Amino acid sequence: MLRLPPYEGYIEAMSRPSVLPRLQDLAQEQWGLITRRQMEDEGIGPTSLDRLTSPGGVLDRVATGVYRLVGAPIPDHMELRAAWLQLAPSLPAWERTAREGVVSHRSAAAMYGLGHLPADQHEFTLPKRRQTRRPDVRFHVRPLTNAEWISLRGLPVTRPSRIASDLLRDHEDPDAVARLVADAIRRIYDYPGTIADSLAPHAARFGLRKGDGLALLRWFLDMTGDPEISRWIDEAQADLDRKAKATP
Repeated sequence: MLRLPPYEGYIEAMSRPSVLPRLQDLAQEQWGLITRRQMEDEGIGPTSLDRLTSPGGVLDRVATGVYRLVGAPIPDHMELRAAWLQLAPSLPAWERTAREGVVSHRSAAAMYGLGHLPADQHEFTLPKRRQTRRPDVRFHVRPLTNAEWISLRGLPVTRPSRIASDLLRDHEDPDAVARLVADAIRRIYDYPGTIADSLAPHAARFGLRKGDGLALLRWFLDMTGDPEISRWIDEAQADLDRKAKATP
């Protein structure tokens, strides 16, 4: 469990004995982060929060309404995690589903460490439209199936196959998408056949037969010159053949 450092007036700031353990539990399951709304739900009001966040206090502000427990390890992609917590500030991280937002596009690629596209914004895919005042947050409204995202180090993140499709839909540089695809297959973050399926809707745009995701996958991989291209294409073809036989 996370241990809070001594803090003058800390006991006074806590209105109930059960608050501290609950805050520790919440933060421990949220990478050391906690939202203002979650603290309010535990009975911590504005005055107490001011004390907790004052110089020498036990909370550091990392984003509007999101704080980090002093002494907790700084998580990777902390700003992205804080932006995601802002999407549903009352709801603990472990109770959320894709409805509350999934990390996607360049942000998702950065989480995996795929390709070389800079993630200058925090990008999320949601099932319905919403707005934000943050210029560094971007929302995408598109449906997501359960097979198109995973939990990656505690965050819901789209799979590389979906990332590639999303980036093409956003008209990203094909060379950048090709590098991402090759990286994903090489590190076994996704499968060639699954990626070929996700690329199929974009094939005609690149002068290929409509729906030919395998041809587009080959074209992308040829751009990278990876020595494993032939094996990956064979795997994708075998996977597509199995799916075709299984389809009534």
